Amino acid sequence: MRTELGPDATSRLAFSTLACPGWSLERVAEAAREYGYRGVELRLIDGETIAPGMDAAQRRRVRSLLPDAGLPVVAIDSSIRLAAADPDAAEAEMRWFLDLATEWESPLVRVFGGEAPAGQPRDAVLDAMARPLNAVAPEAERRGVAIALETHDAFSSARQVAALLSRVESRAFGALWDIVHTCRMGETPEDVTGLLGDRVLHVHVKDGRGPTGADSWELVPLGEGDVPVAGILRALRALGYGGWLTVEWEKKWHPELAEPEIALPQHVAAMARLLGGT
Repeated sequence: MRTELGPDATSRLAFSTLACPGWSLERVAEAAREYGYRGVELRLIDGETIAPGMDAAQRRRVRSLLPDAGLPVVAIDSSIRLAAADPDAAEAEMRWFLDLATEWESPLVRVFGGEAPAGQPRDAVLDAMARPLNAVAPEAERRGVAIALETHDAFSSARQVAALLSRVESRAFGALWDIVHTCRMGETPEDVTGLLGDRVLHVHVKDGRGPTGADSWELVPLGEGDVPVAGILRALRALGYGGWLTVEWEKKWHPELAEPEIALPQHVAAMARLLGGT
């Protein structure tokens, strides 16, 4: 059972390995304990993205190292883009990630919507995206692993994500709320929670600056940007959300950002202050 978000919710704080492309997995575990994080979200392992074909030795290494450090794998981030993928290929890849999540005892696999193919009616695109999700949903339910579509790319708004959620009845499919993207799309925290409700399964915490609707915002330390993080935390609390809050510092994609040794402790301190005020 999930505990509702409150002042003690720093116990649900994780960080994505996207923040530290130069770190080994061993350093990730060491830093998480040092900075006060309680879990790890795996986008990179030793700086490389996770993809089918990972060898058995590497899988065993993850399975032993993080649990031995007392750090759950809170999510595994795939690169699957449902709108652009062949439905059969997307289904096969999601099944591979479900197997990996079971092995690593992770409750969640992240997928993207991607960019919709040009010239296709929106409803047809959404129906095609829903097909592999409905196909894998029984297996996800059986394994106790959820699949979450991130508010990102062509699905940056909660309204767009909700349109796909309506086509997949299984509660093993839900949303990953990346708070920068819904903000830049002009959606308020209450808009997002109203549209997605209890199908918000996971949250990516970050901050940024930029005009509404811009494709690219400047990512900044938490509390220094335009994202209403305190309001988002209040909206999540009102929703009864008790899942993980993952700090996503996108150092892998934006090398100019501050080093993880600076950014990750800063986010812990900022989240402690914000959660104390919810």
